[in-house]
Amino acid sequence: MGHFTDVIDDLNEPTRSLSKAIPDGWSGFAQLHKAAVADGALPAKTKELMALAIAVVKQCDGCIAYHAKAAARRGATSEEVAEALGVALLMDGGTASVYGPRAWDAYREFADVPTAVKPVAAAS
Repeated sequence: MGHFTDVIDDLNEPTRSLSKAIPDGWSGFAQLHKAAVADGALPAKTKELMALAIAVVKQCDGCIAYHAKAAARRGATSEEVAEALGVALLMDGGTASVYGPRAWDAYREFADVPTAVKPVAAAS
């Protein structure tokens, strides 16, 4: 298993336990999550890329793992993930230079993509 798969696995039991302790609150969060990332005016893939960039800015490895996995499952390409992480770097600076590579690594783990990706050309 990879590191971010382990992060998700490590959260399984305490998540179940907490959800049983606060079922109404957890259910409300689960419904919000489902609605927030569903296809709508923005495709679900785009929403997962946004969530991944926000996870970087919030410095949350659990969020990075979950949203990297979801972005990969929704068909996000390595180029799309890289550009989303570039926006996180723009908005957050230094800490995103640490958590952005973590998110990149998580995406590659779940998408099973090679480590080398062709750079995206800058707009003129």
